[in-house]
Amino acid sequence: MKAHKILLTAEVDESNISELKELGEITEAGWKTEMKKLGEDELIPLLRDKDIFITSYDNVTKKVIDSAPYLKLIACTRANPVNIDVDAAKKKGIDVIYTPGRNSDSTAEFAVALILNIARQIPFAYAAIKDGSITLDQPGPQKSDVTWSVVKGVSPYVKYKGVQLKNKNVGIVGYGSIGRRVANILRGFGMYVLVYDPYVPELEIDEPGRKKVDFDTLVRESDFITCHIKDTPQTREMFTMKQFKMMKKTAYFINDSRGLVVNEKDLIEALRTREIAGAALDVFENEPLYKDHPFVSGELDNIVVTPHIAGATVDSIVNHTQMIIGEVKRFVNGEPLLYKA
Repeated sequence: MKAHKILLTAEVDESNISELKELGEITEAGWKTEMKKLGEDELIPLLRDKDIFITSYDNVTKKVIDSAPYLKLIACTRANPVNIDVDAAKKKGIDVIYTPGRNSDSTAEFAVALILNIARQIPFAYAAIKDGSITLDQPGPQKSDVTWSVVKGVSPYVKYKGVQLKNKNVGIVGYGSIGRRVANILRGFGMYVLVYDPYVPELEIDEPGRKKVDFDTLVRESDFITCHIKDTPQTREMFTMKQFKMMKKTAYFINDSRGLVVNEKDLIEALRTREIAGAALDVFENEPLYKDHPFVSGELDNIVVTPHIAGATVDSIVNHTQMIIGEVKRFVNGEPLLYKA
């Protein structure tokens, strides 16, 4: 068997790396060694003699592809190979594979965590304990069967009173691998699921407690709206002030898909004016956020934010490593590829 020359810039599960080493000579660089995305001028010399390239985040442009004379396979450890010029690769006979679903469970679970955190005011209550707002300077008397006492004029039991999920409507925008998982989890909480996805037939959605609806119905009737859609011309700014004004004033907006599916300025204004009860976001129009951004400055008391980490689990790395190794083995053995772009 020919010893393949592999450039590895992706983060991988080290416990599985030995299987990859059996397939050829590996050169490690970029994100793998220094958490750095490589540009064209850095990739071109590294790929000059390589026939397999395993990447996560590098921009693999037409220029890069045209400068790699021996390249036969590009493997992207993402759910969508958005950083690779797939058309340019195909024109040169280079296969492109990726790892759909590698972090679907992680992202779905995180969406549910965001819902729970904003519904039950968990981050705000935690912050109040940590900054001393609702704690005593000295230990108080031992009590039993009572709520947390009023401290400095604040009753946590009153101030951080949330809402339960049971019997509420959750609107799921996008019923792909992540949206379906979110629906399954939240049905376990006793929620009613409304789904908007024009590309999925009713037959695959409708069942007791779950139904397909049009977009306006979902917006009007949901107590929680959670987005699980790609950034496309059709989905960009699906949520503007028009939708926020249509939502219940008690409703919450959740997004761990793509920041550009919502008009961020409109969402900020909707939160300021209490058009909606709150929001929980993992993705933003521009990332990272800056310190004076309304989501960060402390101006808004009805938003939970996290730094784009919904898919960031050890399990996601293990999943994509195993998927990529399996595909590389199939490629080497001349077998059909399962995750071909």
